Amino acid sequence: MKFRKYFGLRLVTWALTILIGVTFIFFIPRMFPTDPVENMIGQIQNRSGQMDPTEMAALRRSLRLQFGLEGSLWEQYVNYLQKGLLRFDFGPSLMSFPTPAGEIIGTYLPYTLLLSLTSTLLAWVVGNIIGLLAGFRKDKRSSKVLEAIAICIYPIPYFLVALILQIVFAFILGWFPLQSTINSMGGLGAYLSSLLRASALPAASLLLVGTGWWIISMKSLSAATAEEDFVQYARFRGLSEGRIGTGYVMRNSILTQITALAMSLGGAFNGAIMTEIIFSYPGVGTLIQKAILQSDYNMILGCITISIVAIATATLIADLIYPFIDPRIRYS
Repeated sequence: MKFRKYFGLRLVTWALTILIGVTFIFFIPRMFPTDPVENMIGQIQNRSGQMDPTEMAALRRSLRLQFGLEGSLWEQYVNYLQKGLLRFDFGPSLMSFPTPAGEIIGTYLPYTLLLSLTSTLLAWVVGNIIGLLAGFRKDKRSSKVLEAIAICIYPIPYFLVALILQIVFAFILGWFPLQSTINSMGGLGAYLSSLLRASALPAASLLLVGTGWWIISMKSLSAATAEEDFVQYARFRGLSEGRIGTGYVMRNSILTQITALAMSLGGAFNGAIMTEIIFSYPGVGTLIQKAILQSDYNMILGCITISIVAIATATLIADLIYPFIDPRIRYS
């Protein structure tokens, strides 16, 4: 019974979070001064010349129906919730008409997930290991040096790190391409090789900044935990420092980090948007930039809706599994 109540409250919070998020992202693009249908009609006229007014009116109505712009704002909103949110059917893309926006997102999304999830998980593991050592042995000089390096790295924006890496390793040294290009026509070996080369610098920029944050947070948590009475009691029992560090300090410090990891995974590609744009990486960040420049409502809604659902779902999963990780927490 307690679990049902706990699950029900978390599920309601999850649904409300998604509803509020997608509501904002539905109305914001409609405040843009440009109209995607009129932009597309203008492109058609530039290519084929003037059209018959009757044909123009029919075309305009057909396009507005396909882009979900027909009817009142409330009718558009309800239609979006039914198709976009529940079925992930966002309609055709203006940039690649008549290809569905969901199909294009499905092509770009795996690259962003590969880049963002891999760099986030690596940063979490490396940062927590270094932070644990720095906090558990805080009086040693090496711990202070590591903390100082993390404090210097963490405030640097993703895009600035990306620019520095691109200038040094791509422009000056020439070890990596200036723009990410993936060879999908030369077989599996050529594809994987080009994918690794294209992902190396974007991943490194995300990894460096992300690691700095995890080091700082884990260092603070582990240093506070190391001063607890149960840790001192473990020392009095004669346990080794290694066992105390892993069995006592790490297990109690890692709980908060697991929750933070779930939220980071949910919004994995948020921090990668600028990085992808700088390196021309074929991910969702680059896709969002193109969609905004061309007022592609369907593509903007599709990309950000998926992001909102991912963040809310990751947080929900973390809330549900947290009591299993920490026995001190109960569903009540």
